[in-house]
Amino acid sequence: MTPNVTELFWEESSGADAIPTSDLHGGNPPFQLTAWGVALCVSGSVIAAENAVVVTTILASPSLRAPVFLLLASLGLADLLAGVALVTRFLFLFCLTPSDWSELVTSGLLVTSLTASLCSLMGVALDRYLSLSHALTYGSGESRRRATLLLLLVWAGACIMGASPAMGWNCLGNATSCSVAPPLTRAYLSLLCSGYLVVVLVTLQLYVGICRVARRHAHAIAIQRHFLPSSQSYSGKHGGGRGFSRLVLVLGVFVGCWMPFSLWGLMGDASSPPLFTYATLAPAAFSSLLNPLLYSLRNKDIRKVLLHACCPRRHAAQLHCPVDV
Repeated sequence: MTPNVTELFWEESSGADAIPTSDLHGGNPPFQLTAWGVALCVSGSVIAAENAVVVTTILASPSLRAPVFLLLASLGLADLLAGVALVTRFLFLFCLTPSDWSELVTSGLLVTSLTASLCSLMGVALDRYLSLSHALTYGSGESRRRATLLLLLVWAGACIMGASPAMGWNCLGNATSCSVAPPLTRAYLSLLCSGYLVVVLVTLQLYVGICRVARRHAHAIAIQRHFLPSSQSYSGKHGGGRGFSRLVLVLGVFVGCWMPFSLWGLMGDASSPPLFTYATLAPAAFSSLLNPLLYSLRNKDIRKVLLHACCPRRHAAQLHCPVDV
Protein backbone atom coordinates (compact mmCIF):
# COMPACT_ATOMS: atom_id res chain seq x y z
CA MET A 1 0.00 0.00 0.00
CA THR A 2 1.33 3.43 -0.92
CA PRO A 3 2.22 5.45 2.21
CA ASN A 4 -0.23 8.29 2.81
CA VAL A 5 0.79 11.72 4.05
CA THR A 6 -1.61 11.21 6.92
CA GLU A 7 0.16 8.06 8.03
CA LEU A 8 3.57 9.72 7.80
CA PHE A 9 2.38 12.70 9.78
CA TRP A 10 0.80 10.60 12.52
CA GLU A 11 3.92 8.45 12.76
CA GLU A 12 6.10 11.54 13.11
CA SER A 13 3.70 12.97 15.70
CA SER A 14 3.62 9.81 17.84
CA GLY A 15 5.86 9.95 20.88
CA ALA A 16 6.53 8.15 24.09
CA ASP A 17 3.25 9.34 25.57
CA ALA A 18 1.14 7.88 22.77
CA ILE A 19 -1.54 5.44 23.85
CA PRO A 20 -1.48 2.21 21.83
CA THR A 21 -4.76 1.04 20.42
CA SER A 22 -5.72 -2.59 19.98
CA ASP A 23 -5.93 -4.26 16.61
CA LEU A 24 -9.53 -5.23 16.02
CA HIS A 25 -9.07 -7.09 12.79
CA GLY A 26 -5.56 -8.53 12.87
CA GLY A 27 -2.81 -7.79 10.38
CA ASN A 28 -0.97 -4.51 10.66
CA PRO A 29 -1.96 -2.71 13.86
CA PRO A 30 -3.58 0.73 13.70
CA PHE A 31 -1.52 3.78 14.49
CA GLN A 32 -0.97 4.90 18.05
CA LEU A 33 -3.47 7.41 19.38
CA THR A 34 -2.07 10.94 19.66
CA ALA A 35 -3.34 14.38 20.55
CA TRP A 36 -3.72 15.02 16.82
CA GLY A 37 -5.95 11.99 16.54
CA VAL A 38 -8.15 13.15 19.41
CA ALA A 39 -8.41 16.60 17.80
CA LEU A 40 -9.39 14.94 14.51
CA CYS A 41 -12.22 12.99 16.15
CA VAL A 42 -13.48 15.85 18.33
CA SER A 43 -13.44 18.42 15.52
CA GLY A 44 -15.21 16.03 13.15
CA SER A 45 -17.89 15.29 15.74
CA VAL A 46 -18.48 18.98 16.49
CA ILE A 47 -18.66 19.84 12.78
CA ALA A 48 -21.12 17.02 12.12
CA ALA A 49 -23.35 17.92 15.09
CA GLU A 50 -23.34 21.64 14.35
CA ASN A 51 -24.31 21.22 10.72
CA ALA A 52 -26.85 18.49 11.50
CA VAL A 53 -28.74 21.06 13.58
CA VAL A 54 -28.72 23.52 10.66
CA VAL A 55 -29.86 20.97 8.06
CA THR A 56 -32.58 19.56 10.33
CA THR A 57 -33.87 23.06 11.16
CA ILE A 58 -34.18 24.05 7.50
CA LEU A 59 -35.69 20.80 6.26
CA ALA A 60 -38.15 20.51 9.15
CA SER A 61 -39.57 24.01 8.73
CA PRO A 62 -42.01 24.51 5.81
CA SER A 63 -41.48 28.27 6.03
CA LEU A 64 -37.80 27.95 5.07
CA ARG A 65 -38.19 27.16 1.37
CA ALA A 66 -36.78 30.26 -0.30
CA PRO A 67 -33.72 29.80 -2.57
CA VAL A 68 -31.35 31.11 0.10
CA PHE A 69 -32.44 28.39 2.54
CA LEU A 70 -32.01 25.67 -0.07
CA LEU A 71 -28.44 26.87 -0.57
CA LEU A 72 -27.80 27.04 3.17
CA ALA A 73 -29.16 23.50 3.55
CA SER A 74 -26.79 22.33 0.81
CA LEU A 75 -23.90 24.08 2.55
CA GLY A 76 -24.85 22.47 5.87
CA LEU A 77 -25.12 19.03 4.28
CA ALA A 78 -21.71 19.38 2.64
CA ASP A 79 -20.11 20.48 5.90
CA LEU A 80 -21.90 17.67 7.74
CA LEU A 81 -20.32 15.23 5.30
CA ALA A 82 -16.92 16.82 5.98
CA GLY A 83 -17.36 16.11 9.71
CA VAL A 84 -18.31 12.52 8.93
CA ALA A 85 -15.20 12.21 6.74
CA LEU A 86 -12.95 13.40 9.58
CA VAL A 87 -14.50 10.95 12.07
CA THR A 88 -14.24 8.15 9.50
CA ARG A 89 -10.59 9.01 8.99
CA PHE A 90 -10.02 8.79 12.74
CA LEU A 91 -11.72 5.38 12.94
CA PHE A 92 -9.66 3.93 10.11
CA LEU A 93 -6.40 5.31 11.49
CA PHE A 94 -6.74 4.50 15.18
CA CYS A 95 -9.48 1.90 15.63
CA LEU A 96 -9.48 -0.28 12.49
CA THR A 97 -6.80 -1.54 10.16
CA PRO A 98 -5.81 1.05 7.51
CA SER A 99 -6.04 -0.22 3.95
CA ASP A 100 -6.15 0.98 0.36
CA TRP A 101 -9.94 0.86 0.52
CA SER A 102 -10.07 3.08 3.59
CA GLU A 103 -7.76 5.60 1.91
CA LEU A 104 -10.06 5.81 -1.10
CA VAL A 105 -13.24 6.07 1.00
CA THR A 106 -12.02 8.86 3.25
CA SER A 107 -10.37 10.77 0.41
CA GLY A 108 -13.55 10.50 -1.68
CA LEU A 109 -15.75 11.69 1.18
CA LEU A 110 -13.51 14.67 1.87
CA VAL A 111 -13.27 15.67 -1.80
CA THR A 112 -17.05 15.40 -2.22
CA SER A 113 -17.79 17.43 0.89
CA LEU A 114 -15.22 20.18 0.24
CA THR A 115 -16.29 20.54 -3.40
CA ALA A 116 -19.99 20.75 -2.53
CA SER A 117 -19.25 23.15 0.33
CA LEU A 118 -17.20 25.54 -1.81
CA CYS A 119 -19.76 25.50 -4.65
CA SER A 120 -22.58 26.08 -2.15
CA LEU A 121 -20.71 29.11 -0.83
CA MET A 122 -20.56 30.42 -4.38
CA GLY A 123 -24.30 29.76 -4.65
CA VAL A 124 -24.94 31.77 -1.47
CA ALA A 125 -22.97 34.69 -2.94
CA LEU A 126 -24.94 34.38 -6.21
CA ASP A 127 -28.20 34.37 -4.25
CA ARG A 128 -27.22 37.55 -2.40
CA TYR A 129 -26.26 39.25 -5.65
CA LEU A 130 -29.49 38.31 -7.44
CA SER A 131 -31.65 39.21 -4.44
CA LEU A 132 -30.20 42.75 -4.57
CA SER A 133 -30.03 43.27 -8.32
CA HIS A 134 -33.42 41.58 -9.06
CA ALA A 135 -35.24 42.25 -5.82
CA LEU A 136 -38.72 42.33 -7.36
CA THR A 137 -38.59 38.97 -9.13
CA TYR A 138 -36.05 36.90 -7.19
CA GLY A 139 -37.56 34.49 -4.68
CA SER A 140 -40.41 33.32 -6.91
CA GLY A 141 -41.22 29.71 -7.71
CA GLU A 142 -39.06 29.91 -10.83
CA SER A 143 -36.10 31.07 -8.74
CA ARG A 144 -36.54 28.11 -6.39
CA ARG A 145 -36.61 25.69 -9.31
CA ARG A 146 -33.42 27.20 -10.68
CA ALA A 147 -31.76 26.96 -7.28
CA THR A 148 -32.80 23.32 -7.00
CA LEU A 149 -31.41 22.54 -10.46
CA LEU A 150 -28.17 24.32 -9.59
CA LEU A 151 -27.78 22.29 -6.41
CA LEU A 152 -28.45 19.03 -8.25
CA LEU A 153 -25.67 19.88 -10.72
CA VAL A 154 -23.32 20.88 -7.89
CA TRP A 155 -23.85 17.64 -5.99
CA ALA A 156 -23.64 15.52 -9.14
CA GLY A 157 -20.29 17.10 -9.98
CA ALA A 158 -19.04 16.78 -6.40
CA CYS A 159 -20.00 13.09 -6.24
CA ILE A 160 -18.29 12.39 -9.58
CA MET A 161 -15.09 14.07 -8.38
CA GLY A 162 -15.25 12.25 -5.06
CA ALA A 163 -15.80 8.86 -6.71
CA SER A 164 -13.01 9.27 -9.27
CA PRO A 165 -10.18 7.99 -6.99
CA ALA A 166 -12.17 4.85 -6.15
CA MET A 167 -12.93 4.35 -9.85
CA GLY A 168 -9.22 4.16 -10.65
CA TRP A 169 -7.89 7.71 -10.72
CA ASN A 170 -5.42 7.17 -7.89
CA CYS A 171 -1.71 6.57 -7.38
CA LEU A 172 -1.91 3.34 -5.33
CA GLY A 173 -0.17 1.43 -8.11
CA ASN A 174 2.26 4.16 -9.11
CA ALA A 175 3.80 6.14 -6.26
CA THR A 176 5.64 8.47 -8.65
CA SER A 177 2.32 9.99 -9.81
CA CYS A 178 1.17 10.87 -6.28
CA SER A 179 0.31 14.41 -5.28
CA VAL A 180 0.81 16.12 -1.91
CA ALA A 181 -2.25 14.15 -0.72
CA PRO A 182 -1.99 10.45 -1.67
CA PRO A 183 -3.80 8.44 -2.94
CA LEU A 184 -4.78 11.38 -5.17
CA THR A 185 -2.67 11.74 -8.29
CA ARG A 186 -0.95 14.99 -9.17
CA ALA A 187 -3.11 15.42 -12.30
CA TYR A 188 -6.30 14.83 -10.31
CA LEU A 189 -5.39 17.26 -7.52
CA SER A 190 -4.25 19.88 -10.02
CA LEU A 191 -7.62 19.68 -11.76
CA LEU A 192 -9.43 19.84 -8.42
CA CYS A 193 -7.46 22.80 -7.08
CA SER A 194 -7.75 24.67 -10.38
CA GLY A 195 -11.50 24.32 -10.11
CA TYR A 196 -11.37 25.53 -6.52
CA LEU A 197 -9.43 28.62 -7.56
CA VAL A 198 -11.96 29.40 -10.29
CA VAL A 199 -14.84 29.10 -7.80
CA VAL A 200 -13.00 31.31 -5.29
CA LEU A 201 -12.39 34.01 -7.91
CA VAL A 202 -16.01 33.88 -9.15
CA THR A 203 -17.26 34.17 -5.57
CA LEU A 204 -15.04 37.17 -4.90
CA GLN A 205 -16.31 38.79 -8.10
CA LEU A 206 -19.90 38.22 -6.97
CA TYR A 207 -19.19 39.94 -3.66
CA VAL A 208 -17.64 42.87 -5.54
CA GLY A 209 -20.88 43.06 -7.51
CA ILE A 210 -22.87 42.94 -4.26
CA CYS A 211 -20.92 45.93 -2.95
CA ARG A 212 -21.55 47.88 -6.14
CA VAL A 213 -25.30 47.19 -6.13
CA ALA A 214 -25.53 48.01 -2.42
CA ARG A 215 -23.73 51.31 -2.99
CA ARG A 216 -26.12 52.22 -5.82
CA HIS A 217 -29.10 51.45 -3.61
CA ALA A 218 -27.63 53.47 -0.75
CA HIS A 219 -26.94 56.39 -3.09
CA ALA A 220 -30.51 56.35 -4.43
CA ILE A 221 -32.00 56.22 -0.93
CA ALA A 222 -29.69 58.99 0.23
CA ILE A 223 -30.82 61.24 -2.61
CA GLN A 224 -34.47 60.51 -1.84
CA ARG A 225 -33.91 61.40 1.80
CA HIS A 226 -31.89 64.52 0.85
CA PHE A 227 -28.72 63.10 2.43
CA LEU A 228 -25.27 62.89 0.94
CA PRO A 229 -24.09 59.29 0.25
CA SER A 230 -21.26 59.73 2.72
CA SER A 231 -23.44 61.20 5.45
CA GLN A 232 -22.47 59.81 8.83
CA SER A 233 -26.02 60.02 10.13
CA TYR A 234 -27.34 57.99 7.24
CA SER A 235 -24.64 55.30 7.39
CA GLY A 236 -24.96 55.07 11.15
CA LYS A 237 -28.75 54.78 10.94
CA HIS A 238 -28.65 51.97 8.42
CA GLY A 239 -25.68 50.09 9.87
CA GLY A 240 -23.46 50.50 6.82
CA GLY A 241 -20.31 50.18 8.90
CA ARG A 242 -21.47 46.96 10.54
CA GLY A 243 -22.51 45.52 7.20
CA PHE A 244 -19.12 46.31 5.67
CA SER A 245 -17.32 44.80 8.67
CA ARG A 246 -19.35 41.60 8.37
CA LEU A 247 -18.59 41.42 4.66
CA VAL A 248 -14.86 41.83 5.31
CA LEU A 249 -15.03 39.09 7.95
CA VAL A 250 -16.86 36.69 5.62
CA LEU A 251 -14.46 37.32 2.74
CA GLY A 252 -11.40 37.11 5.00
CA VAL A 253 -12.47 33.74 6.36
CA PHE A 254 -13.44 32.51 2.90
CA VAL A 255 -10.12 33.40 1.26
CA GLY A 256 -8.05 32.35 4.27
CA CYS A 257 -9.68 28.92 4.39
CA TRP A 258 -9.69 28.04 0.70
CA MET A 259 -6.83 29.82 -1.02
CA PRO A 260 -3.87 28.11 0.77
CA PHE A 261 -4.74 24.53 -0.17
CA SER A 262 -5.84 25.52 -3.69
CA LEU A 263 -2.40 27.01 -4.34
CA TRP A 264 -0.45 24.32 -2.49
CA GLY A 265 -2.17 21.54 -4.41
CA LEU A 266 -0.96 23.11 -7.65
CA MET A 267 2.61 23.79 -6.52
CA GLY A 268 3.48 20.78 -4.33
CA ASP A 269 4.21 17.15 -5.21
CA ALA A 270 4.68 13.82 -3.45
CA SER A 271 8.12 14.85 -2.15
CA SER A 272 6.73 17.94 -0.39
CA PRO A 273 6.69 17.93 3.44
CA PRO A 274 3.44 16.40 4.78
CA LEU A 275 3.25 19.14 7.41
CA PHE A 276 2.70 21.75 4.68
CA THR A 277 -0.21 19.72 3.32
CA TYR A 278 -1.86 19.62 6.72
CA ALA A 279 -1.18 23.31 7.34
CA THR A 280 -3.11 24.20 4.16
CA LEU A 281 -5.79 21.49 4.26
CA ALA A 282 -6.75 22.12 7.90
CA PRO A 283 -8.21 25.61 7.21
CA ALA A 284 -10.38 24.22 4.37
CA ALA A 285 -11.76 21.57 6.72
CA PHE A 286 -12.07 24.14 9.54
CA SER A 287 -14.30 26.25 7.29
CA SER A 288 -16.98 23.59 7.81
CA LEU A 289 -16.98 24.59 11.48
CA LEU A 290 -17.24 28.31 10.75
CA ASN A 291 -19.78 28.23 7.90
CA PRO A 292 -22.85 27.64 10.11
CA LEU A 293 -21.83 30.56 12.32
CA LEU A 294 -21.13 32.95 9.42
CA TYR A 295 -24.05 32.03 7.16
CA SER A 296 -26.87 29.90 8.60
CA LEU A 297 -27.03 30.83 12.31
CA ARG A 298 -26.69 34.53 11.47
CA ASN A 299 -29.96 34.35 9.54
CA LYS A 300 -32.72 35.74 11.75
CA ASP A 301 -35.37 33.39 10.34
CA ILE A 302 -33.32 30.29 11.08
CA ARG A 303 -32.61 31.60 14.58
CA LYS A 304 -36.33 32.14 15.18
CA VAL A 305 -37.11 28.56 14.16
CA LEU A 306 -34.37 27.26 16.46
CA LEU A 307 -35.57 29.38 19.38
CA HIS A 308 -39.13 28.26 18.78
CA ALA A 309 -37.99 24.62 18.82
CA CYS A 310 -36.10 25.15 22.09
CA CYS A 311 -38.71 27.35 23.82
CA PRO A 312 -42.00 26.94 21.90
CA ARG A 313 -44.17 28.89 24.36
CA ARG A 314 -41.87 31.85 24.73
CA HIS A 315 -41.15 32.35 21.03
CA ALA A 316 -44.40 31.15 19.45
CA ALA A 317 -45.69 34.69 19.03
CA GLN A 318 -42.50 35.82 17.31
CA LEU A 319 -42.38 33.01 14.76
CA HIS A 320 -43.56 34.06 11.33
CA CYS A 321 -43.06 33.10 7.73
CA PRO A 322 -39.76 34.60 6.57
CA VAL A 323 -39.23 36.61 3.46
CA ASP A 324 -36.32 36.02 1.16
CA VAL A 325 -33.54 38.54 1.59
